Amino acid sequence: MASIVLEEVIAAAPERAWSALADFANAHRAFAGVLTDCRLESDDVRVATFANGQQVRERLIGIDHDRRRIAYSALSFAHHNATFEVAAAGSGSRVIWSCDLLPNEAATQVRALMEAGLAAVKRNLA
Repeated sequence: MASIVLEEVIAAAPERAWSALADFANAHRAFAGVLTDCRLESDDVRVATFANGQQVRERLIGIDHDRRRIAYSALSFAHHNATFEVAAAGSGSRVIWSCDLLPNEAATQVRALMEAGLAAVKRNLA
C-alpha cells in the first residue's frame, strides 16, 4: 500500500483553515484552481470536479472538530483513505494531508494532485 504524507505551514489561523477544510460540501472553495466544483450526492458522498474535468466521488468517513481532523475516501480506488489535520503553527496553521491507497501505481499521480491541492489551499487561504 502506498502512503503519502504532505505537510505545509499556511498563513491562515487554525480556525479559518479548519473551517475551510472541514466544509466537505464546498471543497472547491479552498482548492480553487485545482477543483472547479463540488456537490453533495448524499449526506456523506460528494462529487469533486477537477480543473481537467475529471470527477471523483468521495465518501466522508468522519469529522472531529475538537482535533481538527477530517477523514474521507475516494471511491474509485481499490483502497483509499485520506485525512486532513490542522494545528496551530505560530500565527498560522500547519496542515497535514495523509493518504493511504491501492494500487501502489497510482501514488505518483495522486501525490501530484495532493501537492497541487495543498499549494491551492495555501494560496486561497492566504
